[in-house]
Amino acid sequence: MVEVTMLNVMAGGDFIQSLDTQRSWGVKVLDLKNGIYGKNLIDLSLAEAEQAANEIAARGLSVYCFSSELFHDMVEKGEAYFREQYLNRLDHLLKLAAIMKPKVIRLLSAKIEGRSEVADSVSYLKAQHPWLIPMYGEAIDRIHAAGFEATVENEAADNMLSTPSEVTAFFEALARKDRVYFTYDVQNLWQMGTFPTIQVYEQLAPYIGFYHVKGGQSEGDDLALVWRSSLEEASWPVAAMTTRVVQEGRSPAICINPSHGKAKPDYDFLSVTKQDYTYVRSLIAQVEVTK
Repeated sequence: MVEVTMLNVMAGGDFIQSLDTQRSWGVKVLDLKNGIYGKNLIDLSLAEAEQAANEIAARGLSVYCFSSELFHDMVEKGEAYFREQYLNRLDHLLKLAAIMKPKVIRLLSAKIEGRSEVADSVSYLKAQHPWLIPMYGEAIDRIHAAGFEATVENEAADNMLSTPSEVTAFFEALARKDRVYFTYDVQNLWQMGTFPTIQVYEQLAPYIGFYHVKGGQSEGDDLALVWRSSLEEASWPVAAMTTRVVQEGRSPAICINPSHGKAKPDYDFLSVTKQDYTYVRSLIAQVEVTK
């Protein structure tokens, strides 16, 4: 059974209300990022982590992913900055993980100044910032040694992973296929210039271990993202791609994220979240019935 999760704040209310709402919808596994007792995940104390773990367990839920924001910064800030702000903070995150027991710990893709002028990010990083990919490797090794799965997700603005070829080159440079996989955030790659197609999925598929979905609509003949939307109304092939992901066993859980784009006057964030959850569950069920 492929599970469906969402960022914890998407269910609305405070942390406890979010847990109750997700449970009432049928969510079983959680994706934790922020809004946990009013804090970002990494800022929790160990005592707060214990409290959160108890609340989660009391509802029969478990944590699937720690959606950390580690490494999400401009690479031009340098090696010492990244080590102090991100790599060193991984120690605390792993202590939280030992308490809350996620399956997956996420790292984000770093950003590049003047990204539009960089044709090949991996070549640029190797030439100008050769410390970055080894630092990702060090973080991944530490996550693996602590007993968790590591993933790297593409972000939507200035990020170093903007095309399928950059994604594949980055993971090949990491040389850790047994220790890390790609979280394919479909809309984020779209915003960086790669419209989501089945062909794009097929290029990325060997590296995917977690699949993030957002809606989004283009306008007219231009494929650029313009409007927020539900998944069912999205301009990209949600049903076809999600069906492939489930059929091929790429992602044990599928995570719903809030759509980017301009909001239409009648856009109701909470109702769209529940609608998206129901829709993804139905796509999974269709595949599982045919197996």
